[in-house]
Amino acid sequence: MALFDKSSSGEAAPKELNDHVQKEPVQQDVEVGEIKEENKYAYDDSRKLGITGAVFLILNKMIGTGIFSTPSSIFAATGSVGVSLMLWVIGGFLTFCGLSVWLEFGLAIPRSGGEKNYLEHIYRHPKYLATCVLASQMILLGFSSGNSLAFGRYILYAAGNELKDSYRARGIGVACVTFSVLLHSVAPKWGIRLFNVLGIFKVAVLVFIVFSGFAALAGRRLVPDPHNFDNAFAIESGEGYGGGGAYAYSNALLNIVYSYKGWENANYVLSEIRDPRRTLTIAAPLAVGGVTILYVLANVAYFAAIPKSDLATSEVIVAGLFFRNVFGDSAGARSLPAFVALSNLGNVLAVSFAHARLNQELGKEGLLPLSRLWGSNKPFNSPAAALFLHWLVTIIVLLAPPPGPAYNFIVNLYTYPGAWINSFVAAGLIYLHFQTKEPWNPAWRTWLPVIVIFLLMNAFLAIVPFIPPADGDFWADGYPYYVFPVVGVGVLILGGIYWTLWTKFWPAVRGHKIVAERIVDDEGVEVIRYRKVKTRVA
Repeated sequence: MALFDKSSSGEAAPKELNDHVQKEPVQQDVEVGEIKEENKYAYDDSRKLGITGAVFLILNKMIGTGIFSTPSSIFAATGSVGVSLMLWVIGGFLTFCGLSVWLEFGLAIPRSGGEKNYLEHIYRHPKYLATCVLASQMILLGFSSGNSLAFGRYILYAAGNELKDSYRARGIGVACVTFSVLLHSVAPKWGIRLFNVLGIFKVAVLVFIVFSGFAALAGRRLVPDPHNFDNAFAIESGEGYGGGGAYAYSNALLNIVYSYKGWENANYVLSEIRDPRRTLTIAAPLAVGGVTILYVLANVAYFAAIPKSDLATSEVIVAGLFFRNVFGDSAGARSLPAFVALSNLGNVLAVSFAHARLNQELGKEGLLPLSRLWGSNKPFNSPAAALFLHWLVTIIVLLAPPPGPAYNFIVNLYTYPGAWINSFVAAGLIYLHFQTKEPWNPAWRTWLPVIVIFLLMNAFLAIVPFIPPADGDFWADGYPYYVFPVVGVGVLILGGIYWTLWTKFWPAVRGHKIVAERIVDDEGVEVIRYRKVKTRVA
């Protein structure tokens, strides 16, 4: 039975959300606030991504630090080898469910911005609220901190230095994200080329781990057989693993979601993809299917060579311990973690590329303070200012947590609010399938059970982190268990506060109203501009 159903009815034209629609060229006078400035926002076809580029864009976002780092927390939460492996399989299935939902929306509303466009289409009242909430989440929590931190720790591990979190590792992480942002700003074509090359490289590293795991299963390792597959589905408790209850399982799923995250990456930059219908329907399932197979086999490899207690307490450097147990502690073996660090760099490049484009879309629309700055392509015909905004948030989140288990906290903080957003997107798609007021006939239709599964999974991830751990250890990671869900929800609420100030308070004080205007360019692509329209004479 196929997971997806691709219809031939063509793209569904979304109902207008705006107050005005007009035809204008791509290069135009764009009013942000009450000031006009000419900005060129279009990219030529030489800069657009085809199937290969889209596959690597998704691969680079998906294969980052997650598969090389999070398996330790998955096993620590479950205490079972078999259950851990099943969770990775379930994670791949749920990713395909989410991918189908995003394909349906993306081909019906083919604009850059991802779920921003989908929420705007569904939740039109109160006007602009969904936009502000999502903007808050994307800007404040759309960082590359976890990947940058893992890059620093793997570099130090390869050099034979400390294994624990430290500000030395974070300093290297700062250099990593700074390099990525500068490259995308000054030489954007080379930025794309580099993450394409690193996409091939990181797949090669993961395949190398998989085949090394087969060798470990055959006895080719430098440590005794850990016997992890004996009675694999037994749930045990030991040093650093087991006994966490529903809270621990929700954390495990959040970490798996983080590891698979990136399947939606192409939807953020649809305006930079050639022939989105053909490109997405080929590239996205191909990338997600390949990654799912590699992830499951990589976990088998880890369990074949790393004892349970070592795995549960390894934090970020799971792949580093695997290389040491299989190849020893020679200089050549220590260089292998450096290859993992390079794959992390590819992930930082891909994340900064995609999130900066989303920041730029918000700026182009006039939604943010200093919108002209964030929406500009000056001075290198690249979103340099939007990249700087991504860099700034990444640096703050990277350096703010105290030394300790910061990686898991950053991962949970990055992933958690997305569960709320995904829940609302899935619920909205169910509504669109059953409502009769306007036609919804997309080029790709998702089966209702697939949408429901995706909705229930995200609702579980959104609610369960507020339930205390079963073992009663509220400070297991050095901070209260409820910190990341509270902060995540707080960021979403902050978006609501901004909406109140932007659409209610300041308009009442200054005598204007916010008007959304859709502009259709010469290529038929719709973009939104938010304008301030005077309602009274000052």
